Amino acid sequence: MNKYEELMDRKREIILKSVGIDYDKYERGKLSFDYEQMMRDTGYSLNDVREIQREVGVGNTPLLELKNLTNLARKLSNTGKAARIIVKDESCNPSGSFKDRRASVSLFHAKESGFKGVASATSGNYGAAVASQAAIRGLDCIIVQECYDSKKIGQPEILEKNRKCENLGAEVLRLTLGPELFYAFLKILEDTGYYNASLYSIYGIAGVETLGYEIAEQCREIFGKDPAAVISTHAGGGNTTGTARGLRKAGAKDTQIIAASVDLTGLHMASDIDFNRKSFTTGHTGFGIPFMTMPDRSDVPRSAARPLRYLDRYVTVSQGEVFYMTELLAQIEGLERGPAGNTSLAAAFVLAQQLEDEDIIVVQETEYTGAGKHVLPQLSFARKNNIEIKIGDPREEVPGKNIILPSHPSKLFVKEMDLDHYRKSYIVNALKSLKTSIIEHKDVDFLCEETKLDKQKILAILSELKILVE
Repeated sequence: MNKYEELMDRKREIILKSVGIDYDKYERGKLSFDYEQMMRDTGYSLNDVREIQREVGVGNTPLLELKNLTNLARKLSNTGKAARIIVKDESCNPSGSFKDRRASVSLFHAKESGFKGVASATSGNYGAAVASQAAIRGLDCIIVQECYDSKKIGQPEILEKNRKCENLGAEVLRLTLGPELFYAFLKILEDTGYYNASLYSIYGIAGVETLGYEIAEQCREIFGKDPAAVISTHAGGGNTTGTARGLRKAGAKDTQIIAASVDLTGLHMASDIDFNRKSFTTGHTGFGIPFMTMPDRSDVPRSAARPLRYLDRYVTVSQGEVFYMTELLAQIEGLERGPAGNTSLAAAFVLAQQLEDEDIIVVQETEYTGAGKHVLPQLSFARKNNIEIKIGDPREEVPGKNIILPSHPSKLFVKEMDLDHYRKSYIVNALKSLKTSIIEHKDVDFLCEETKLDKQKILAILSELKILVE
């Protein structure tokens, strides 16, 4: 057995030691586990989390009404009506994104548990959030990033995040695309004994709950009612999950939970060829769909990010639409923000036109922008990778071949995704790990909770898959 195989054989042991959670105690039936008990076992109430975040300047970010975008949406609407478009300006957090909420609780817990340092594997804003919170808490920090293709060429957005992590005091390990990412991360955890500040831990998701809670509080205070819909940019599922849980804890039970991703259909996220043919490193379908239908593919045995429990709708937008919305936001609202939040904003602009004037639609995050995140370096990089850039109808965009900037704001559109299809995919994936065709009634109840499907629909899917329930 070589060193790689030997280390990978011990991955569960290493991960469990680095997060300090006994996941086995939550297992119940053949495939079910007690998700809510796992979440309660953070040991921190919502008020505790808010205090933890207050101490480090995280949260209590403003709600900003985008009046000019709303007016434009009303001019373009078939009915002449559109909901008021509001953004939660998460760029006001210390490292410039909502990810500070996730990192704040995880690193507080790491400090309280006696860890000397933390490590995280991420190429997104979370790395900067972990580095920022580690600096505040006096913890050492290592960030492992998948930065380059095999030619050592890196995307501007990833390199910008790399710069920010280092500037905030983290040691950054830069890797090329491939399976060595997880191996390198496990080796760091074992060699250092650092805390695994996983994106998918219970502490990270608990930290995002304050985001949803604040949205409900602020909407009631400013507008006197709950939003009709809250839309989040969807990748690994933690953003949607935490926000939805916070909204529910605030009693906003009628608010629609909508997720949006950039459509990167046809590009393989593990392909060296495709790695630099996409312009978005997160918030796209290459993460959004796999993590929705197989949430426990993460770096902990049971992910706390489980978006299908909460989603009412899932839509996609094109790369060109997000770039266009980034420029539109800057030029008619005076707000320069990064691309991730503008994914959900592009969708919100279209979805607002399906609602009434008195309705409120909240885009629940913005992010900081920087040199590598700007539209021009992204488009220049795309051209260097033989991606055609043109102006026209974004419906004709083919990921990896072209980026089409809308010729007019009326050209923006969303593609409605079939959540029932992904719910069935989740069930199929959950059953693959079983060595039997028989499950228990508690597993059926669990699948109802996981997918938001009623028992009859679950039983029909199980019957189709030739699974018996005893």
